Amino acid sequence: LPPAQRVRERGRERERERRRKVRLTFEQQFKIRGLSEASERCITLHDVLDADVKSDTVKSPGSLSRNLRRVRQGLDLIRALFEQFLTTRDCSLREAASSAYTETCAPYHSWAIRAAVAAGMYTLPSRDQLLINLQETDESAEIRMRSYMKAVHPVIQYIDKLYVARDISLDW
Repeated sequence: LPPAQRVRERGRERERERRRKVRLTFEQQFKIRGLSEASERCITLHDVLDADVKSDTVKSPGSLSRNLRRVRQGLDLIRALFEQFLTTRDCSLREAASSAYTETCAPYHSWAIRAAVAAGMYTLPSRDQLLINLQETDESAEIRMRSYMKAVHPVIQYIDKLYVARDISLDW
């Protein structure tokens, strides 16, 4: 391809990737909003799961139980990313994110989604650029990341126990 056409194509690809990221953000917001709205009719997460168990919709697309499971995976992905980020100071954000994704989400995704995620990893900023964008230093980021990791661990355990108590496997 001529240089000008390559530049245009790269610009189009960046725009497509940006839209994919926005769509994922909207999808996560939708799931969280659905869970928040459910709090008006289901007082506890126990009630949410019990209602979906009763209607046999636990794993159905759009069910609150499924959305809760996805939100839990998102929390765990961030935890794993922070863990990777902190344990290997010389690894890039892409390496940390790839490792975290492989650990937490990849086992549940199809090949097509895993391939799209792998391609998206190349758009991540460098570790230093991320810290600049967040207006953090290594030290201040570490404090925040460790705080998140400490706080999210019992939340993840609690959500997992909700499923296990109802004999719902965690491998989906």
